[in-house]
Amino acid sequence: MNSKELEVFIHLSQSLHFGKTSEAMHLSVSAVSRAIQRLEEEVGVKLFERDRRRVRLTAAGREVLRYAEQTLLSWRSLNQRLHQQGEALQGEISLFCSVTASYSVLNTVLDVFRQRYPGIDLKLHTGDQADAVDRIAEGKEDVGITVRPPQLPSSLDYLQLSRSALQLLVPNIPCLVSEQIARHGGDVDTALLASLPFILPERGVARDLIMQWFRHRQLRPNVYAQVSGHEAIVSTVGLGLGIGVVPDLVLDTSFLREKVRVVTLDPELPSMDIGVVVRRQRLADVLVRAFWDCAQSSYRSDN
Repeated sequence: MNSKELEVFIHLSQSLHFGKTSEAMHLSVSAVSRAIQRLEEEVGVKLFERDRRRVRLTAAGREVLRYAEQTLLSWRSLNQRLHQQGEALQGEISLFCSVTASYSVLNTVLDVFRQRYPGIDLKLHTGDQADAVDRIAEGKEDVGITVRPPQLPSSLDYLQLSRSALQLLVPNIPCLVSEQIARHGGDVDTALLASLPFILPERGVARDLIMQWFRHRQLRPNVYAQVSGHEAIVSTVGLGLGIGVVPDLVLDTSFLREKVRVVTLDPELPSMDIGVVVRRQRLADVLVRAFWDCAQSSYRSDN
């Protein structure tokens, strides 16, 4: 749960009306409903009784309300202290992410971070996002921006910022691969998918999800090459050497996106969580905590 969700919960506990809360919090009714659903899933109990006529707080909801009010009060107190210290906070934190994440995710956080904490320097290292979790766990960096792995080491904390859907890319230039696809009417069915040269990530969450998708359909990709980093997959497909799968976040920011096109699969490929990862003990460091809080406030609106 985050501060925005707690604010939504507290307001709904007072208004007992989704429409009034959505208007007051500047969110859609569905966004309010999703926020409450996430809280209920996290605590494992129903917080509200809902029917067509009214909304009522449950006994468990009243307990959570007391916790939420105390937590939000503590959070606002901390936030106020950090803002007061903003000019005084000085130092350096190191961050690791992919090149794509540096200007598609980090840039959004930095808009807030630079304004609040001009005295904190950010030392940026870029590379394959699949390395991020290990680098943070080993203490090589303070903060990482990466895909959430299925199993997160217990020493780490993860803050989800957004989601990115995996997309199948095919060449959008004259080449043998394009000719094969054209002979099938421009679509890629399962038989063709298994026969076309496939560009696969060397490792990481995306690779695991891709292989899982194939296994569930009793297919095996015709692996032509294995490359490091999603950006390299866009380049290889754009050269006409095969097909591949990348997160839409990578495609949206690629200067080669005109060289490829997206083909929809049925069923669709899964999505991945994108967020910030830190060692839990490092959150006690005021500089790391300042970055964490800026990341949370930069992405917390769920419209």
